[in-house]
This record gives sequence, C-alpha cells and structure tokens, in this order.
Amino acid sequence: MTTHPHSLAPAENAPEHPARLPWAQLAPDVYKAMVRLDAASRKGLDPTLLELVKIRASQINHCAFCLDMHAKDALAAGESVERIIQLDAWEESRHFYTEKELAAIRLTEAVTVLTDGFVPDEVYAKAAEHFEEAELAQLIAAITVINAWNRFGVTARLTPGHYTPGDVKH
Repeated sequence: MTTHPHSLAPAENAPEHPARLPWAQLAPDVYKAMVRLDAASRKGLDPTLLELVKIRASQINHCAFCLDMHAKDALAAGESVERIIQLDAWEESRHFYTEKELAAIRLTEAVTVLTDGFVPDEVYAKAAEHFEEAELAQLIAAITVINAWNRFGVTARLTPGHYTPGDVKH
C-alpha cells in the first residue's frame, strides 16, 4: 500500500533527521522544571489563544515536534483547521482572528525574533490594550516558555508525528 506524499499520517519510514538525544531523559530535573514552568505560564490565559501563540512561535522557530503537538491540541480543543493553516500568513488572513488574537500573535513574533531588535513599543502597546497587566504578564511568560521548548525540540531534533492530545504536555 502506498501513501500520498502529503498524507497527514506519520510516515512509515524513518524520519529524514533522526533525533539526536533524549534530552528529557538525560536532564530529567530540567524537564520537570520546564513542565512546572509551562503549567504556571498557562494560568489565566484562554486555551485557544495559548495554542495559537504556541503554534506561531513554533512556526517561526521551525520546531516540527511542537507544531505537531500544538496543532493537534488546538484541533482537540475545537480550533478550526482553517485558522491553524492561515496562522503562518496571518497578515493576509487577519479576518480569521480577533483583534486580541492579532495583538498576541504580533507580540509572539516580536518576543520570538529578538534578533530584529527590541520588542517594538507599538506592538507592546497594542497587546496592553487587549490584555490586563496580569494576563499580559502570563502571555509573555507563555511566549517565553514555548520558545524554550522550541529550542530543546529543534536542538535535540525531537521527532514529530507521535503525539496524541492528552499525552503529557509541555
């Protein structure tokens, strides 16, 4: 039986780039601390918005493992396929998202790509219009945490395609 090259099912053969090392097993205290930090960063944030932020950061960072996880979690939480697909082109697809979501997406990009300079005042100000201070602090924490997860995933080359919603999250 052959599968279409663009099939959504995981490939039967080995990944193009095998995982480099099982970092979570080799640094279990760090992994456990990251799980606790991730749980703390979620508090008070809308779960749908949180998944959009995690997907967008993971797109920018090219973390296939996190993209797989958070797209599946978003779908399981009721997010539409259309909004997930359009997220990488949100500037041309603004009508799919609320102003609050757009402010969070802009902030995610600014915090994720710090090599472009500081987080611009206008991006921060727009986020501050849509989020109360405590919620904004949580959002910044969540963006920071997904960026850390992305760096572990990309560096260790964690293999996507095996996550099922409800598994232990990061």
